[in-house]
Amino acid sequence: MIEIDGSLGEGGGQIVRTAVALSAVTGKPVRITRIRQGRSKPGLAAQHARAITTLAAICDARTSGATPGSSEIVFTPGEIRGGRHRVEIGTAGSVTLLMQCLLPALLRADTPSSLQILGGTDVQWSPAVDYFKNVFLPALSSFGARVSLDVLQRGYYPRGLGEVLLEVEPAKLKASHLKSMACDTGQIIQNIQNTVQGVSHCSNLAERVAARQADSAAEALQQAGFSAQISREALRLPSLGSGITLWSGCKGASSLGERGLPAEKVGRRAAEELIMELKSPARVDVHLADQLIPYLALAGGCYTVREISLHARTNIWTVGHFLDAKIEIKEENGLFRIESVQQD
Repeated sequence: MIEIDGSLGEGGGQIVRTAVALSAVTGKPVRITRIRQGRSKPGLAAQHARAITTLAAICDARTSGATPGSSEIVFTPGEIRGGRHRVEIGTAGSVTLLMQCLLPALLRADTPSSLQILGGTDVQWSPAVDYFKNVFLPALSSFGARVSLDVLQRGYYPRGLGEVLLEVEPAKLKASHLKSMACDTGQIIQNIQNTVQGVSHCSNLAERVAARQADSAAEALQQAGFSAQISREALRLPSLGSGITLWSGCKGASSLGERGLPAEKVGRRAAEELIMELKSPARVDVHLADQLIPYLALAGGCYTVREISLHARTNIWTVGHFLDAKIEIKEENGLFRIESVQQD
């Protein structure tokens, strides 16, 4: 059984999600101890426990300790099966973090999978659903994955009540070498127009909130030399909130509204983060770099990023417990190249 200290590296829920995901894919049982020991509330949060129990149902796993507050779990996987599932995370638990945990296994399932997932689509400390759909999934398709995502309803903190439909076709993954500046539905293309896409949204707020977020982001992008096409959504949902996501190829950025934070600052914050990424010749953004590491280890390939985050180093450390491939980081021309090297 593989033993993992969940307090090392980033020390958060990512270690748990990556470890159980790769346990399911490789068939290797895992014990994770000292889970989130450095957090203000140590142990599994409710959304972490839900991800583990959902994955266990998909791969017929035996588990112990998969309850909120637990500091140790054991996950013993069985056979991965596709099918239809409905998952209610509860309140505003992130739907994107749950999907990150499930996807490696679903791609290895015996049949296609369809998951209706209820929770938070646009919440702090997790990828926004528009980033997941328009940056992460197209990049994942370059590894040969066939995954679609429909956003049926947004959900904000604290009520959540968002809903998405995830559909996954089993696939034999292939190596991906992201050698150009953009990703588009599985094909790597050159981004000549410097055009940024985006969506600015709000719920139960004045329509002008979404407009102000979009206009401030577009102005900042234009000043930096990028044109922008940002759609606007003014919604009436069970939850109240706002946010904006911007993307161009394999790079994206999101910002969420907060009480007392002007809409203009929300939009400008997302734009400034994306501008920093777009001005770098790196092929993926800092967040995408760590999210793709399990697939890099499973299938091979490489990409460049402007800096290595602690999340990325933690994911590299975690996948090393399960897979023979070695993930190497090399600095070259002011960038970092992350590459999968198969061991003899």
